[in-house]
Amino acid sequence: MKKVGLFFGSFNPIHVGHLIIAEYMVEFTDMEQVWFVVSPRNPLKKKETLLNELQRIKMVRMAIEYDTRFKASNVEFDMPRPSYTIDTLVHLSEKYPKIEFSLILGEDNLATLHKWKNYEALLKHYKLYTYPRVYQDATPAALANHPSVILTEAPIVELSSTFIRQAIKDGKTIKHMVPPQVGEYIKEMGFYKK
Repeated sequence: MKKVGLFFGSFNPIHVGHLIIAEYMVEFTDMEQVWFVVSPRNPLKKKETLLNELQRIKMVRMAIEYDTRFKASNVEFDMPRPSYTIDTLVHLSEKYPKIEFSLILGEDNLATLHKWKNYEALLKHYKLYTYPRVYQDATPAALANHPSVILTEAPIVELSSTFIRQAIKDGKTIKHMVPPQVGEYIKEMGFYKK
């Protein structure tokens, strides 16, 4: 079976930190591909802080267009909202029965995993590949030692979409923080300036 890791996020915008994590996963784990699952607009977030999902998936596609190990996924765009990770995983597993899906998430998410919808099913049916985060609480021992949780040694990248949006708002360059074509698109569209 083909092994695919699902990397969920708003990708607002996608940046080199996301790409470094994805590259680590396909080079240093058994994953053959990483799919960037772009989360649709969260009705609780302010409109000006989150671009339309079509603009965000366009930036993801631009960032990965020459790398066949990566794929942009809009699967959650047509699913009931709010979207839950377990529902997306079940949907994809049914749609692609010859693919073994796993989840890519920051180690900090393990601390709140017990609050996720059907988290027991996640742990029972899927592997969770975690990457380290800078500011995190200790990973709960029960989950750190769970057979479905794989703690990776992916590089820690102290870069966030929030930082990039603020830098743009402040008139700073983001030249090496996002892929060149994404940077050009952001500039051309005037994103994040307000």
